[in-house]
Amino acid sequence: MKLDIRTDMLEQMVEIPSGKISLRDDRKDSRWDVEIAEFKMARYAVTQDLYFAVTGQNPSVFLADHAPVENVSWHDAIDFCNQLSEQMGFEPCYIVNELVGIDASANGFRLPNEAEWQYACQAGGRDVRYGELHDIAWYEGNSGAVLHDVGQKLANAWGVYDMLGNVWEWCWDVYDAEVYGDYRIFRGGGWADRERSCLATNRRRSHPTYAIDDLGFRVARNL
Repeated sequence: MKLDIRTDMLEQMVEIPSGKISLRDDRKDSRWDVEIAEFKMARYAVTQDLYFAVTGQNPSVFLADHAPVENVSWHDAIDFCNQLSEQMGFEPCYIVNELVGIDASANGFRLPNEAEWQYACQAGGRDVRYGELHDIAWYEGNSGAVLHDVGQKLANAWGVYDMLGNVWEWCWDVYDAEVYGDYRIFRGGGWADRERSCLATNRRRSHPTYAIDDLGFRVARNL
């Protein structure tokens, strides 16, 4: 059955209230506070059937329609967001030339920034996990070394699933331009990771062309 992109995306976007969050960088031993404006976050990571419906491609290693798309780069995620926005009649958020810029006023789909990602993951709380890890995430201890369909574990208090485990998720942000250039941040932990990697506060980074079988993304929108 053909996926109804508009219905699927409108139904799965969860309204995230405004608030404030504290982020930390253990490498620099620094902390900073971020004010979060209300926004919408997808209930699930982008699935393979949705990615294929929008782009006509599926780069995933573990092929399953309702599992997260993986083996996608940050640039792939940006392109998907713009294509999805255009197909749904929204304004694309990203201006793609030699560098990628963002139109903060656009109403289309985008990657969450890392503060939004962590805030949505913790659902307004401060715990590094929103439940017992086995109950909320696919990780090394229970994944069987494979990817799983979205939504099979418990959601957090705001109704968002799989923010820990299964696949890491690309965020918009540059990690540290002075040291790492245009490396981008990803969050959340994946199916092959140990418990200590599956934390709301854990930050990873890589080059925006990087792609691997436990790295995907989910989309957000401005309200």
